[in-house]
Amino acid sequence: MSEPSTDFYAIEELLEPEEIAVRDKVRAFCATEVTPRINDYWERAEFPFELVPKIAELGISGGTVEGYGSPGMSAVAAGLVAAEWARADGSVGTFYGVHSFLAMQSIALLGSEEQRERWLPAMARMEKIGAFGLTEPQHGSDAVGLETSARLDGDAYVLNGQKKWIGNGSIADYVIIWARGTDGAVGGYVVEKGTPGYEATVMTGKTALRAVWQAEITLTDVRVPAENKLAECHSFKDVSRVLDRTRYTVAWRALGLATASYELALAHALRREQFGQPIAGYQLVQDKLARMLAEITSMQLMCWRLSKLADADRMTAAMASLAKMNHAAKARAIVADARDILGGDGILLDNHVARHHADMEAIFTFEGTDSVQALIVGREITGLSAISGRKPSRS
Repeated sequence: MSEPSTDFYAIEELLEPEEIAVRDKVRAFCATEVTPRINDYWERAEFPFELVPKIAELGISGGTVEGYGSPGMSAVAAGLVAAEWARADGSVGTFYGVHSFLAMQSIALLGSEEQRERWLPAMARMEKIGAFGLTEPQHGSDAVGLETSARLDGDAYVLNGQKKWIGNGSIADYVIIWARGTDGAVGGYVVEKGTPGYEATVMTGKTALRAVWQAEITLTDVRVPAENKLAECHSFKDVSRVLDRTRYTVAWRALGLATASYELALAHALRREQFGQPIAGYQLVQDKLARMLAEITSMQLMCWRLSKLADADRMTAAMASLAKMNHAAKARAIVADARDILGGDGILLDNHVARHHADMEAIFTFEGTDSVQALIVGREITGLSAISGRKPSRS
């Protein structure tokens, strides 16, 4: 019997050859370098730093960023890469996503030409790692209310405040801190490694994405050279432009986790025998598998179409939110069904589903909770904001 495929509707025929090539390159890398070792790191809550130079050799850092040593992928290709990382491991995928999609995209989109030339080439080579400091202890979904402050003092900005859940925050060479200026406008400030007053503490006790280091950051009179303020960031709307361009990749990541969990569950069901036959032969198990595949197929099509819209510069914030909301919920259910099909083995790390099951809880929440995504979509389709109570600006 040939290896089962999740491409039930031959969606690969919709992909360009270069998109298939980069997907297959990352898939092969994950099969040999990530999957065989990640469970031990996940259990110890340690990151496999030895993978970083190997990831750099893949030439995929920066994703859709064009030039400066980045590959300038299509949105479809970048989504496929995000899915492949998640299919192998959510933690490594988060490390890559924060660096490539959030940090590098922020500089590419909101930096000046001088800033892009100064920072992006080394980041593309992964000689320098990036982080994205937006979330605060009291401002998660309400990120627009951030309290971290930036005050101009001579030739530098002085930053004070706290950040939380900052992926790569304790190891990054460049941390983009989003802070509010004395005029009330939000700006992006690139804090370089070793800057006095910057303190990052690795968060412990996590039950998901254990292998990626997320940090609580304290900024105490951190002096950032004026030339390190992102030149084209003038308000929180500009921050939202970055988030809108990266949120669609979270939908792809949910697809990757769902795909891996389905594949593992199917393989287990074909192998595991009870009452004299493989459990895959029982109606209840086949019903679960069929419904899982149906959801994955719909997720594939939605991801592909959304990414094509992104490539045509037609993707809206609400479109990205709809995909994130839909895919995170569907993937959460698929991973839970996979864990159920594996029975007791489903809680053993060696079978990988337990790790995916835990990591899916983080993906369900980050880059916008299910409820917040629903409100963004609701605002778009009704013209009424249930978040602020005001009619949204169309500017």
